[in-house]
Amino acid sequence: MIASSIYAGDDTGKYPERIRAAIDYLRSHDFMTMEPGEYEIEGREIYAQVFDVVTAPKKEKKPEVHKKYIDVQYLVSGEELLGFAPDTGAYKAESERPEDDITFYETVEGESFIHAVPGSYTVFFPRDIHRPGVMADRPMKIRKVVVKVMV
Repeated sequence: MIASSIYAGDDTGKYPERIRAAIDYLRSHDFMTMEPGEYEIEGREIYAQVFDVVTAPKKEKKPEVHKKYIDVQYLVSGEELLGFAPDTGAYKAESERPEDDITFYETVEGESFIHAVPGSYTVFFPRDIHRPGVMADRPMKIRKVVVKVMV
């Protein structure tokens, strides 16, 4: 997992090329003027999902993991908490949608949280369980972008 901000300076030279491409895309677009939806960057190899969601209490958000794609989650507006924990292989899947590359877990242990603010990005790899959309102080509408990078 990587956590940083597009405002923190450009330290992406250390990242893999496809992750750099995703972050460059985040830096070069005004997501407040874009319609929600999917935008291809490099076909289905790298694409962005722009959406609005209302944050909710932790108990209402399920921990999730992806096997085919890396998530580069970017917060455009609002605030959210992002839970994360390593996928040890010991957790029971609550539901799976292989066609959407997502598995939801019932619970995870040792979960930590990042407080995301506008400009924050977090890179979740296939071994990183994550729980997006958790409210910080209160439920609020947020705009975020998730760039999906094929493994």
